[in-house]
Amino acid sequence: MAAIRGINTKPELLIRHGLHARGFRYRLHDSKLAGRPDLVLPRYRAVVFVNGCFWHGHDCPLFKWPKTREEFWRGKIGGNVERDQRNLAALKAAGWRVGIVWECVLKGKQRLQPTKVLGLLSEWIEGDTSACSIEGRGQETTDTLA
Repeated sequence: MAAIRGINTKPELLIRHGLHARGFRYRLHDSKLAGRPDLVLPRYRAVVFVNGCFWHGHDCPLFKWPKTREEFWRGKIGGNVERDQRNLAALKAAGWRVGIVWECVLKGKQRLQPTKVLGLLSEWIEGDTSACSIEGRGQETTDTLA
């Protein structure tokens, strides 16, 4: 597991480069904020997480429980999900708007075109809804996180 990246993943880089090309400026992995968000956009009081479906227990076709060491993985991934919820609640309590881009929206059978994903994310950043989750099922949900 030491080889698994936590930052600068391919989906994260795609989102970062796309937002930068659209004129958004951001900070990366701010350790002062709960959960160290992947992108922090202070001008919009928004943070963006680019989450891997496996590591964050997303209910999508890309997530499957491992067949070996089931107890370990249930504890590990369950702990990640609980920590994510605490971090989202802390960020919202501090007045931040929270967006999540799930890995399945960028790869897999139900993926969207990167320009569509970037368009949805850009609209949310410039909008006024407090939360956004962009998923690979072609869904975008707002104001339903934590």
